[in-house]
Amino acid sequence: MRITPSTHYQYERIKPDDDCMHEECGVFGIYMEDDVYDPAEAAYLGLYALQHRGQESAGIASVVKDDIRLYKGMGLCAEVFKNDLDRLYGGRIAIGHVRYSTTGDSQVLNAQPLVMSYRGGKMAIAHNGNLVNTDVLRKKLEEDGAIFQTTLDTEVMAYLLAKNAKDGMVESIKKMMEVVKGSYALVITTNDTLIGVRDPQGIRPLALGRLDDNFVLASESCAFDTIDAEFIRDVRPGEIVVINKDGFHSYQTSLSLDTALCIFEYVYFARPDSDIDGISVYRARENMGRRLAQAYPVEADLVGGVPDSATPAAVGYAEESGIPFKKALAKNRYVGRTFIQPKQSLRDRAVKLKLNAMKRNVHGKKIILIDDSIVRGTTSRKIVEMLRLAGAREVHMQISSPPVTCPCYFGIDTPSHDQLMGAKNSVEEMRKIIGADTLNFLTKEDLLKTVEGAGCNFCTGCFDGHYPVDIKKACAQTQKLDLTQVFK
Repeated sequence: MRITPSTHYQYERIKPDDDCMHEECGVFGIYMEDDVYDPAEAAYLGLYALQHRGQESAGIASVVKDDIRLYKGMGLCAEVFKNDLDRLYGGRIAIGHVRYSTTGDSQVLNAQPLVMSYRGGKMAIAHNGNLVNTDVLRKKLEEDGAIFQTTLDTEVMAYLLAKNAKDGMVESIKKMMEVVKGSYALVITTNDTLIGVRDPQGIRPLALGRLDDNFVLASESCAFDTIDAEFIRDVRPGEIVVINKDGFHSYQTSLSLDTALCIFEYVYFARPDSDIDGISVYRARENMGRRLAQAYPVEADLVGGVPDSATPAAVGYAEESGIPFKKALAKNRYVGRTFIQPKQSLRDRAVKLKLNAMKRNVHGKKIILIDDSIVRGTTSRKIVEMLRLAGAREVHMQISSPPVTCPCYFGIDTPSHDQLMGAKNSVEEMRKIIGADTLNFLTKEDLLKTVEGAGCNFCTGCFDGHYPVDIKKACAQTQKLDLTQVFK
C-alpha cells in the first residue's frame, strides 16, 4: 500500500498556547450524478462551512475518471485552495477534510485526506475522531511488515481496510470496525463509490444530506446549506452508508448498548445553525443559559456572552432572567485560532488581540458574563480583568457547562489533567483565581436536560471521567488479537 503525500505549503503553524478546547476535525463527501456542482467545488464550500472544526490544514481528494487527485496543505481553506482548486475539477466524487491535530504532528504530511493505492485500485479516506488502541495496532501491523508514512491513526485504519479489500469494501470496513476502538466518523471514496462510517457509539457526528438526486456527507448539517442541499438524517452509530451508481445503501453493524455522542458538540464545537442527532445546537445552548438563570439568579444591569459560542446561552439567560442582553465584549474576527504567537510577549496579549471590552456598555455596570467553559482559566482571568479596567462594577461569571476536570481521549485536544483548572481547584478557588465576584457552573444534570430527546446518549468524560471506552481494556484486548486470523 502506498500513501500519497503532498508537497504543497511546506510550513508549519505554531499552536497557540491558548485556553480552550480545540475542535477535532471536519469531514465532507459528495457523490454527484448530475452537474449541479462540480464535486470539488462543493467540497470546498462544505469545508468552508466546517472551518470552525479545524484550522491547521485542509485537503480535498477528487475522483476524476479512474484516478483520485489530491490537493492538501497547511492553513485555512482560503489559503490552501486559492490557486489550485481547478485541478480537482471534472469528477463525480470528492471528499474533504479540515484538521486540528489531536494525534500526529502538525505538518503537511499528516494533512488529510489520505490517498492510497492497494490491490483493488485507489482509495481516499478522511477521519474525524481518535482511536485509543492505535499504538498497539500500529506495532502489530509493523511486525507484519507494514510501513507507515504518517503518524496518523487514520493511516492505521486505511491499512486495515486494504488488508481485507478482496472481500469488498463493506466487509472490509466491518472487519476494521471489529478491531479499532475509539471515535471515528469517516468519509471514504474508491474509484466509483462514496462511503460514510460512524463509530458504534456515535461519539463523533456525521450527517447525511441530499442535493436533488445526489448524496452528501458532512460532520455537521450546516455544511449542506452552503450548497443548497437538504439535511436528511444523521448517520446512525455503527452504520455504513454506501453511495454509487446503484443508489444509496445502508448497512447497520453492531450497535453499542450505550451510545455516547460528545456532549461538547452542543456546548462549544458545533456551529449554532447545525442540528445533531435531532437536537438544534442553538436551542440547546439557549436552554443552557435559561437553566443557568433558573439555578443562579444574580442582580445585574446586563447579560453578555463571550463571543461567539456563548452568545446563545447569554441570550437564553437574558430572556429567562429579564435582564437585558448587551455586548460586553467585541471580537476581532481577523484573528483566528491558528494565530502565530512566536514570542511570550505576544502570547500574553493574545486575549486582547481577539477580544476587547465594550467600554460604553460595561462602564459602571454590574455584568453577568456567560462563557461555555473554563479550561486552564487564563483567558477567563484576563477577560475579568479587561472588564474591570473598562469600568465594570461587578463581574459575575456563569459557565454553561460543568467544570472540565478530565482530558479527552476521543478526538479533542485538551490540556493534561494537571493543567485543567477544574481538576485541582474548587469552584470558590477558581472564582478567586479569575477574579470574578461570583462564579457558577451548569450542573451535568441540567446540561443533559438541554439535549433531552436526542437520538444518542452522551459522553461526559471531560466532566466526570466516565469514558465510553475502557482504554486499558481496549489496548489489552488488541494486544491479544491475531490480526492474521481477523483479516484472513
